[in-house]
Amino acid sequence: MQPVLKVQALSKTFKTRSGLFRRNKVKVLNDISFAVAPGQTLAVIGETGSGKSTLAKVLAGAEDADSGQILLNGDMIVDDGTTRRECHHIRLIFQDPTRSLNPGLTIGEMLDDCLRFNTKLTEVQRNKKIELTLSRVGLLSEHYEYYPHMFSGGQLQRVALARALILDPKVVVLDEALSSLDPSVRAQIVNLLLKLQQETDLTYVLITHHLSLVKHMSDKLLVLNNGEAVEYGCCDTIFNRPQSKVMKKLLAV
Repeated sequence: MQPVLKVQALSKTFKTRSGLFRRNKVKVLNDISFAVAPGQTLAVIGETGSGKSTLAKVLAGAEDADSGQILLNGDMIVDDGTTRRECHHIRLIFQDPTRSLNPGLTIGEMLDDCLRFNTKLTEVQRNKKIELTLSRVGLLSEHYEYYPHMFSGGQLQRVALARALILDPKVVVLDEALSSLDPSVRAQIVNLLLKLQQETDLTYVLITHHLSLVKHMSDKLLVLNNGEAVEYGCCDTIFNRPQSKVMKKLLAV
């Protein structure tokens, strides 16, 4: 089966300032490669500063890579860090959903903006699409008129998920998107994500520090340390026979 998402030799460097004139370069991603099939979940774990969130942003286009390639269904969307084709099929959900939600717009207005700017649907078609998407994530049609501050934390993550799904992506990147939820709400969102994955063959890139969540949701596992991949493969295999010091340390906590 051809992978829906394939990453080859992805690297990213940030420039930092030390003192008044001295500039340093910090490599936050170094030659990262992996592939994920349709309907699979790849978990990305590692200690703080390992490059997990940078990888999420590069995948979704919020950051540019210095070098490497990102392919979606075999088509290149990033080539050597210089070209990125417009792509709405990789969507990013943050830990704090309010980062991507405009407090001055209703949920319906936000979703409608996504469709108006990225599709050629008519107003009637857009309204139907919004109502269907809200229903898919467990929200009511009346929530169309709600502002972000009117939702609970769990509902806000459903809103963020609706905003990600409205453009029918192939891949959803979850950057610690479940970490701030209490256990009961987290379980509800996880069940919703798995249900959507089963129904539509969605592919997830799950970035989290909850190892129990990784075991429950993931097919593949990528372990990062200081921007480098120290383990990559079947999730169960790595959990049962970890090879890297980082993975052994994470399991021992």
